[in-house]
Amino acid sequence: MSTTPTTPRPATLAEMQAHYGENYRWRLLLAVMIGTMASIMSSTIINVAIPDLSHHFHLGQERAQWASSGFMIATTVSMLCTPWLLSAFGYRRTYVVAMVMLLGGGVVGGLSNTFELVLASRVVEGIAAGVVQPIPPIIIMRAFAPHERGRAGGIFGMGVVLAPAIGPSIGGLLVSGFGWRSIFFMVVPFCIAALWLAYRYVPVSAPGGVAPDRHGNRLDWPGLLVSGVGTVALINGMVALHGTDHTQAWTLLGLAAVCLSVFWAWQHRQVRSAAQGDAVGSATGSATGATTGGAGGGKGGGQPLMHPALFSSRSFAAGSLVAFIYGTALFGSTYLLPLYIQMAQGLSAAYVGTIMLPAGLVLAVTIPLAGRLSDRVPIRVLICAGLGLLAASFALMLTLGMGAAIFSLVTWAVLGRIGLGFILPSLNNGAMSGLEPKLISQASSAINFIRMLGGSIGVSLCGIVLEWRIAVHGDSLKQAGSSPARLAAFDEAFLMLALLCVVAMVAAWRMKSTPRPAAPPPTPTSPSGAN
Repeated sequence: MSTTPTTPRPATLAEMQAHYGENYRWRLLLAVMIGTMASIMSSTIINVAIPDLSHHFHLGQERAQWASSGFMIATTVSMLCTPWLLSAFGYRRTYVVAMVMLLGGGVVGGLSNTFELVLASRVVEGIAAGVVQPIPPIIIMRAFAPHERGRAGGIFGMGVVLAPAIGPSIGGLLVSGFGWRSIFFMVVPFCIAALWLAYRYVPVSAPGGVAPDRHGNRLDWPGLLVSGVGTVALINGMVALHGTDHTQAWTLLGLAAVCLSVFWAWQHRQVRSAAQGDAVGSATGSATGATTGGAGGGKGGGQPLMHPALFSSRSFAAGSLVAFIYGTALFGSTYLLPLYIQMAQGLSAAYVGTIMLPAGLVLAVTIPLAGRLSDRVPIRVLICAGLGLLAASFALMLTLGMGAAIFSLVTWAVLGRIGLGFILPSLNNGAMSGLEPKLISQASSAINFIRMLGGSIGVSLCGIVLEWRIAVHGDSLKQAGSSPARLAAFDEAFLMLALLCVVAMVAAWRMKSTPRPAAPPPTPTSPSGAN
């Protein structure tokens, strides 16, 4: 009895490109975009439900806020694990497990009867979100040719930005109609769609087209532990600065500084250890005629979570500084602007959505246009232009007096979002251009980690500066109604963000401006042979 041999399913990026045809890379981008949208939506939509959570579980505002803070801390720390996970388990398994965790966290969170279980589900969701978010930039750098990475980044950015732009509005309707539990279930259809697409289009292989190797790659547990402790200490130290007793705050910030120093020294040690292991392995392989010695030697030291060689690239070092300041300004302004609308301009909470939603939609439209432009214009020019528009939007807030027209508020918010639209598709591509292919995964993980760290600091920094300047002007946020003194304090906080953007422009101009190659003539397998 004869059997028909089965054709093995494509596993690598190149094999899938050959199997699915010329447009495969766009299907792959859609697969990872859906999952990233779910992870970002889960991070922002919880803020709508915090008042309802506080009432249901009889919590104070500070404890209820941990549903958001716990997610952010877990996301920030887990981002550093993505390169190791991809190398050890491959693209598909890493992505699928993260989607299952996000799906499970959403279902468990929605069914929880205790706040502790809600918080645990948020941490699980945060870990999944942190693993997922560095993957799309890696895919774009490896699956797309240089002349189309800007367009790919623009299309991806448009989808991702729609999640936080529309999510809170839909979440508000869900909370009003069905209660806080409903917002946890919003991620479920996105996760199911992402899982279906992953099994069809996400390659099984690890970056570089090689087979995943669990045994030849060890996770840098000491580095992960130190970075985790340092991140928690930094975020809590910034939060503690809001209080009157600053002893705890400075203790935590000092611990964060010590952890940073220890982490950086340990990463250098990991590199030296891996190099020594490779040298011993190569010598052993030469002596025995075998080719396995190098891999074995590499096992001894493991790989660093954040390779120091990344920062020897001028573009990546400058891009990292831009990402940190960009995260600070973006998250800080997202926190500051709603407060300004309600507490300085005296408008109701309903106006926040009226003013912020048009800006979010304009951002979603701007990103793909800027992405196409970044394939033709030097990236540092676009980033500087975007930072300039963002700085102008903050500075122009100082021209508004009390009782400002809604049109003016919307206009300045839209101007800032146009600036963000120029930055988003270009920053990752610009920072990672020119790096060795083996460092791409680590570069994506590192720059996302730095951006999220800047965002965590930005929220607390804006709160600290605002409280300080309000006290200097003789006012307090506890007092009802606005005042010229309060408006002046908000103006000074916006001015700080504008100056930060100017500093980022200086760093952005240090990024190398590599020439854009012309598009190659179309061929059946072009352009996605890289893995």
